[in-house]
Amino acid sequence: MLDSFIRHPFMSRTGEPACSARAFVEAMCRVEIALARVQEDACLLASGTAARIEGQLDVDAFDMDALAADSADGGNVAIPFVKQAKAQLEPALRGDFHRGATSQDIVDTALMLVLKPRLNRCLALLADCRRDGLALMDRHVDTVMIGRTLMQQAMPITFGAKVAHWLWGLAQAEQRLAQTTANGLFVQFGGPVGVHTGLADNGLDLMDALAAELGLTSPMLPWHTDRQPVLALGDALGAVAVAAEKIALDVALMAQTEIGEVSEPATTGAGGSSSMPHKRNPVGCARIRAAARQVHAAVGLLHNAGAQPMERGLGEWHAEWAPLVDSVLLAEGALETLQQLLSGMTVHPDRMRYNLALTGGAIFTGPATDLLSKHIDRERAAELVQQATASARESGGGLADALLAQPEVAAVIGDAALRAALDPAAHTGAGAAHVERVRIALSAF
Repeated sequence: MLDSFIRHPFMSRTGEPACSARAFVEAMCRVEIALARVQEDACLLASGTAARIEGQLDVDAFDMDALAADSADGGNVAIPFVKQAKAQLEPALRGDFHRGATSQDIVDTALMLVLKPRLNRCLALLADCRRDGLALMDRHVDTVMIGRTLMQQAMPITFGAKVAHWLWGLAQAEQRLAQTTANGLFVQFGGPVGVHTGLADNGLDLMDALAAELGLTSPMLPWHTDRQPVLALGDALGAVAVAAEKIALDVALMAQTEIGEVSEPATTGAGGSSSMPHKRNPVGCARIRAAARQVHAAVGLLHNAGAQPMERGLGEWHAEWAPLVDSVLLAEGALETLQQLLSGMTVHPDRMRYNLALTGGAIFTGPATDLLSKHIDRERAAELVQQATASARESGGGLADALLAQPEVAAVIGDAALRAALDPAAHTGAGAAHVERVRIALSAF
């Protein structure tokens, strides 16, 4: 029950039931039936064997509590699973069940089967995020705001350009995950020590056929202690977590009371406080970041367990299971919230304009000096701009007004020219081109 308070709030509520104990047992049954089928096709088993096994195996007949209890004794669930499965079969079939396979073959392949639909849903959510993000980006191509570096005001950008950068980071992560899901979910079949013992003439062909039967990718070789497939999947999920967390972090910072440039939609949560009812906390951003941090930790554990001894991991393989499943469910949960965030975010352009004026125009001292130095000595121009900036900050007025109040400036620069040069919209660089480039790139996805 404690998991419902400390783990599950950050995982996909759709994905968790699909990764239940029953789902995993069902996946192991699928692997064993498929293995019998390809062996039957290779004339290693009598015709009809696979169908008879399928007809006699009943997922609901497995004792889940006993499987859980006995997994510790055997080191993995496949050992008690095979024992219970054989007990369901007629004696004549028991020798044909699990032939040529080892526990790791069943566990690794079942994990791929269980996780594949979840990864496909992650990709569907990423596509939704891309669609909603593009709409948000297009609405704010010309919405000017302050850009910040080292958490301080720097120079103007557009909110559209900020969203474009968010989306391209997310798109790169989506590409990695799509590639791994399409080509990196490998079947596992190598037998006791990974060299298809007893199947010298058929081992690799059976491995390839088993992959095709289950809709997985066939590896070059069995990967019992070559954990590159797991690392590739973990790294792809880590990239998704980073991209999602980047957006959540920016949104949370922009939603601070003192900044107030965006607000989370109500769909991400009520955002209340147990002691301060006036607060509207960015709980969606918090969920995304909490999930992402746990994905990063899980991926680190996968790397830590990546180098495994000899022909079977001594605890390393076993240590992968939970972080691998958790990282998928956490990424899926983060993307569920991110989609809500991008589709329903409230943007406050008026507050963005207000924040642009907070420094009294200090952010435009460079452009102002450049303009004024066309008419007077640059050193003197810089001095006048510094004086005007200090005056604007003290009075709460604008830099243009403070500059024009100086006779030396008013004598050489007209009001309209100066205000045009200090318009924030004139200093957003190639932001519009960034938006267009991302729009074109994402339209090809």
